[in-house]
Amino acid sequence: MKPILITGAAGFIGAAVAQALCKRGDTVFGIDNLNDYYDPALKAARLAETKAVAAGRFQFAEVDFADNDVLSAALSGVNFDRIIHLGAQAGVRYSLENPHAYVQSNLVGHVNMLELARARGVEHLVYASSSSVYGANDKIPFAVEDRVDHPRSLYAATKKADELMSETYSHLYRIPQTGLRFFTVYGPWGRPDMMPWIFTNTILRGEPIPVFNNGKMSRDFTYIDDIVAGVIACLDGPPADDGAVKAGGSLSPHALYNIGNNRPAQLLDIIRIIEDACGTKAELNMMDMQPGDVPRTFADIDAIARDHGYAPTTPAEVGFPRFVEWFRGYTGL
Repeated sequence: MKPILITGAAGFIGAAVAQALCKRGDTVFGIDNLNDYYDPALKAARLAETKAVAAGRFQFAEVDFADNDVLSAALSGVNFDRIIHLGAQAGVRYSLENPHAYVQSNLVGHVNMLELARARGVEHLVYASSSSVYGANDKIPFAVEDRVDHPRSLYAATKKADELMSETYSHLYRIPQTGLRFFTVYGPWGRPDMMPWIFTNTILRGEPIPVFNNGKMSRDFTYIDDIVAGVIACLDGPPADDGAVKAGGSLSPHALYNIGNNRPAQLLDIIRIIEDACGTKAELNMMDMQPGDVPRTFADIDAIARDHGYAPTTPAEVGFPRFVEWFRGYTGL
């Protein structure tokens, strides 16, 4: 069996997907540049966890997929017929500080992966988009048919651009592709720049937590296990090149899906769940809305449920305590 290529394999979602694929008997070749956007030690720990559960089915190479020469050299002897492209420069607020990192990773890097898919004639390329593409759309829940022409951050703009480039390659070269608009993924091994980590860390340290827009925010928080199930279901069902309209509107073999929980939660309610899991009350530092942020997200998941049987099962009341338990074990707090 040819391995599945996963980019961002040391990342939060990438490591979890790699572990699930290896556990079911697939082999995975993972790449990641292990940059210092957040502590590389966490990425190394994820890789160690993946290797421990993979039973010899996981190989890894430190590669920057935005460097096409390095990418080509690293993969010259690796055969694969499917790609899960999860690597990216993430973070809405960081895109205000370092825009060039997003152009290099999310635009140049995405083109490199498209060219790789074209050259190798892959059976399916699944790639990460983001709920950020919806900006501050008033219509809720957000559906893949909605227009997404007014991004609120450069990060969101790069993800929309990735979707457009993928559509072009599917049209020109008939490459089967699936783009996944992730909605606020959380859970064990999550990223330190995201709300669950920040809030849990500050609460346990007795420090005030920053609450943007004075708490008047809601998010479609989606537990990592549900995300992984959706990614793999999509991987196993590439869109057909049959001229039919796909989710998201393409006539090419290119589908777009929301992958969320379909149950948005109020930020202040999530804070209370984390407080209970931590066993202590939080001091709230109410703040204005931050540039690039949006007040709410809410995923319409009808398309992915219809086409791939996606059905998230983990409510916030279950998922966030699991994260807190893992966080305490990992950090010793």
